[in-house]
Amino acid sequence: MPISRVNLILLLFLQGAMLLLFCSWYMGQSPFSPASVNNTAKVHVLLLSTHRSGSSFMGEVFNQHPSVFHLMEPAWHVWTSLQKHGAQVLRMAVRDFLRSIFQCDFSVMEAYLPNYQGVSDLFLFMRSRALCSPPVCSLTPRNQMSNESQCSKVCGGHNRQLVQEACGTYSHVVLKEVRIFELESLYPLFQDPSLDLRVIHLVRDPRAVLRSREHVSRNLDKDNAIILEQRDIPAAEVQFQVMQEVCRSHVRIIERATLEPPPFLKGRYKIVRYEDIARNPLKEINAIYEFVGLKMTTELDKWIYSLTHGMKTDNLPFNVGSRNAYKTSEAWREVLSHNRVKQIQELCQEAMSLLGYRSVNSEEEQKSLDKDLLMPLEQYNPGTI
Repeated sequence: MPISRVNLILLLFLQGAMLLLFCSWYMGQSPFSPASVNNTAKVHVLLLSTHRSGSSFMGEVFNQHPSVFHLMEPAWHVWTSLQKHGAQVLRMAVRDFLRSIFQCDFSVMEAYLPNYQGVSDLFLFMRSRALCSPPVCSLTPRNQMSNESQCSKVCGGHNRQLVQEACGTYSHVVLKEVRIFELESLYPLFQDPSLDLRVIHLVRDPRAVLRSREHVSRNLDKDNAIILEQRDIPAAEVQFQVMQEVCRSHVRIIERATLEPPPFLKGRYKIVRYEDIARNPLKEINAIYEFVGLKMTTELDKWIYSLTHGMKTDNLPFNVGSRNAYKTSEAWREVLSHNRVKQIQELCQEAMSLLGYRSVNSEEEQKSLDKDLLMPLEQYNPGTI
């Protein structure tokens, strides 16, 4: 009996629907990267940097976004609990700790905070807008900027379960970290089908980092010891030894991510220089948001402009305040002695060349602010892969 035209169209429609359902199911089961198969899934962002490289500012750019659950340096808990070890030993503990936090499983805190009860136990909790907002705390509506001092007074007493619940309600989980010095330990996170991990590698001119580290040197003593693998280093040499390790780590990470990287890193790594953000903040931050699937809001646009074009109002070592970002990025040229500049240039020569930072050969050249020391990054590194 011949099939009517209407029945034939209906049959083809049903076959197409079945094929579509099968493809959807298959893609959900496929071991491909989550980024390529499920654009509606939660995105996990690791802001990877080092102390005094502009990471607090960059973290705040994510923190104030209404779609982001942001924590500032959660691996601090690992390093302070196991501080008799070196960074090499601690890297796997840090990796597994971050995996749990990315998955909004805060029970992992019990391993490093035996008396973990509430929000105030988390490192610098008041710097997280999400911990100052519902469902954790009613102080700050999600579409408003948070106030650090008010959050510290009002929101610290709330219980730990609310933190985990809040984490699950955001489209993006962003963790800012300064305690990771290579990519290899993170490979299992890139390959974990429950995570859509993106790494933003924030770097800064080593000369500027040295100048800033010296400004807060006492705050970094414990971290320095871990970075230097608990070696006995003369006090006068500690900062330079740490900077050498920092520069070596930048080279390792960039080369691993850009020179024949493993397939699971494709589209997951982006290098960003602090100086580029300082010179053109809105352009650079829009590109960073696009990389992780966020959209700029009108409020954030205005806030970022005011934050990067204002005047610094205090000298707190880890505070993010309104300042002229470009002047801040160049301040080392007038403050550091040329002998110290030469020393850091020698220790970090490979990293500076790779990242496009010009060396200076005299004190006069160093202090001539009309001489641009920043070269285009594309000449030295392919950038986002």
